Amino acid sequence: MVDDLSTIPPEIRTLADYERYAEARLPAASWDHIQSGSGSDRALRNNRAAFDRWRLLPSVLTDLRGASTETELLGRAHAAPIMVAPLAYQCLAHPDGELATARAAQALETGFILSTLSCVSLEHVAQASRSAAQELAKPAAPLWFQLYLQPDRADSLTLVRRAEAAGYEAIVLTIDAAIKRSEFPLPAGIEAVNLHGMAKPRQQSVAGGRILFDTPLADAAPTWADVDWLRSVTDLPILLKGLVTGEAVDRAVASGVDAIILSNHGGRVFDGFPAAIEVLEDVVAQVGERIPFLVDGGFRSGSDIASALALGAKAVLIGRPVFHALAVAGLSGVAHMLHILHAELELAMAQLGCPRIALLDRDRLHPYRQV
Repeated sequence: MVDDLSTIPPEIRTLADYERYAEARLPAASWDHIQSGSGSDRALRNNRAAFDRWRLLPSVLTDLRGASTETELLGRAHAAPIMVAPLAYQCLAHPDGELATARAAQALETGFILSTLSCVSLEHVAQASRSAAQELAKPAAPLWFQLYLQPDRADSLTLVRRAEAAGYEAIVLTIDAAIKRSEFPLPAGIEAVNLHGMAKPRQQSVAGGRILFDTPLADAAPTWADVDWLRSVTDLPILLKGLVTGEAVDRAVASGVDAIILSNHGGRVFDGFPAAIEVLEDVVAQVGERIPFLVDGGFRSGSDIASALALGAKAVLIGRPVFHALAVAGLSGVAHMLHILHAELELAMAQLGCPRIALLDRDRLHPYRQV
């Protein structure tokens, strides 16, 4: 990676600008890994294409005095319904990695979800976030920990207890990524420091041998028993992250899950999955107000966020754009990128005549059918 830019290029005004600049800042292998999906990238492409199926309907002459993007989620105030998604190995984009992202999120009062596979320990990231809040004299932004279950439950419990002790406010259990293809060798010096000393199951198939089934990798995939176990060992709110639809939604509610993050893992897990935004409306209709839904996958603008909120999401998670902004300008880049999204959301709300998040509903959307 070349030296980081000392300032944000004045030409950068959108998240697409950050993506364009980032490609030139990163080694080709790292860029390909960050941008890649699964299979033929069909799910990856559809994450963006799904937004084109909706148009937002304007509403004029609305009194916008006192307007705000503030919202509440799991009993916690959020400055806006925007959170930083859990992203592994952020040091691929910038030497400060998760430390820079956590500080930037705090500067913008944006919730931050730390990946189990972070380059920096979960304790150091939590401390960096708290220190940033103190330095900026701002209230601490929400801080959640994303959990990949480990083959040994004792190791999973250790991660949960460390997260509790460090002050994380919720556990995000990823349930759809235990089994996926991975062909990217991490560069020297980049590793999952939170997993030191823990077993890391992998499977490399050979002709005539086991492919996936009846291997340690498949055997370690999460089950509902694991969800029930996690609920039994922590009082923190639990969110399930993955495409949870149909009967699984009712099962999640029965298991005491506090929220669900609809996600196809950025199109990286399986090529045949729909975009989360495509199933959001049906799932929310099925569940009603029993449990909040968050969503990620392909968000690149404030109008994208407004569309998801109108379809029933309580908040959205931002993934790859964090890598792009980190690669361009580190902490400042991520803070600027989040500011762009917040500003674009306010503009969308103003144009839609919605001075409050709760007013963004299905009536603000019009289905677009290309002739």
